[in-house]
Amino acid sequence: MAGKIQQLTESVVIRSLRRFRDRYFPNSGKVVRDDLTLGVDTGGQPQPSFLDTLPVDMQFLIMTFLSPVDICCLGATSRYWRAMVRDPLLWRYFLLRDMPYWPSIDHVTMPQLELLDAPLINEDESLDDREEGEDKGMESKIDYMSEYLKGCPSCRQQWLPSRPAYEVVTSFFQSLVPSSEPRYAMFGPGMEQLDDSLVTRLMHAPDVLPVSGIPHRQIIGIGSGISYMFNNQHKFNILTLYSDNRSERERAKVKQQNTSNKLFTFEGTDDSGYPIYSPAPQVQQVCQVVDGFIYVANAEPGGGEGESEGAQIRAVLSAPGLSKSRPLLVLSCVSREELGAVRTTSLPTITSRNRARLTPSVHMAKRLGLPQLVNPWMVQDTVTESLSGLLDGISWLLRCSGVKL
Repeated sequence: MAGKIQQLTESVVIRSLRRFRDRYFPNSGKVVRDDLTLGVDTGGQPQPSFLDTLPVDMQFLIMTFLSPVDICCLGATSRYWRAMVRDPLLWRYFLLRDMPYWPSIDHVTMPQLELLDAPLINEDESLDDREEGEDKGMESKIDYMSEYLKGCPSCRQQWLPSRPAYEVVTSFFQSLVPSSEPRYAMFGPGMEQLDDSLVTRLMHAPDVLPVSGIPHRQIIGIGSGISYMFNNQHKFNILTLYSDNRSERERAKVKQQNTSNKLFTFEGTDDSGYPIYSPAPQVQQVCQVVDGFIYVANAEPGGGEGESEGAQIRAVLSAPGLSKSRPLLVLSCVSREELGAVRTTSLPTITSRNRARLTPSVHMAKRLGLPQLVNPWMVQDTVTESLSGLLDGISWLLRCSGVKL
């Protein structure tokens, strides 16, 4: 998918911004610094401030160091900057630059990636006079700014409505009533293919998710349920479903071979060549009693199983009698972070040291075909060694199950 998206160079954006500035300030190249010119009649033309007279290259550089919220605040300073920061090429550039580094994405904030496959906006069309009150020409253009602000993790909380006071009272009374323990089925190749076992790390990380109970029964030797405690007050259960029993998984890992997946039965392909799977009877029984699903995806190079992954997810979510409201959390896992990698979500500036995520969350959602699902879903970057990102995903999953956090 990444290869299909057209890249957008900085020079194209700067050229668009420069031509707009020249139209807005026709005399921008003749800046007069004498204070006596302040009283001269300029024929109604807007007069640039010091920031406006900076070279467009420098203005663009300043915006690349600002957070999205700061750019919006910059647009509120004047009519010129209001139009400047709404340049569609500018936000398309930000989308292409920052999307690979977003640590999470969900069914609400997922950008429309097909917009990035569209041809670049013609320069003449993108250089209309974007002054206040003259936005008719912008209606036909793609709103890349909205797509960015909708998906950027540092912006999501900025636009969420505040919770009414009566909900706080409701949450207090609900805390007095014991609630049922949500149950989730966890499966996926990331549970078996990575060097560090996510399940093993979970069972030995009391500082992240304390274990509150381990049942002894198993489901035909494939998996068992473990209860955890979130925030030391909310219990939930994870039922792990493996493709095969432990001995077969270890033998296949030593020989570097794929195990036979006993969770699904291959039924053939549809008219478009897409694989079709059906869940095994024991998996169908599990689907009837769980409140949601956790899919552990392999985000390392060469990880994943192509179209079969999305087909198996669909097979689970479309099990007979299953509600379409049950959430799906996708943990996009790598074994460990690259040495010296630091993730920055407050500022969009990205350096080579930040390139620790091997499969971006947006690309993982596209690979698994999640935008076509009816169920609510979320993709969360996770490191099995440190379990970073896991609590954010679990928090989203519990909220989708009606747990008041």
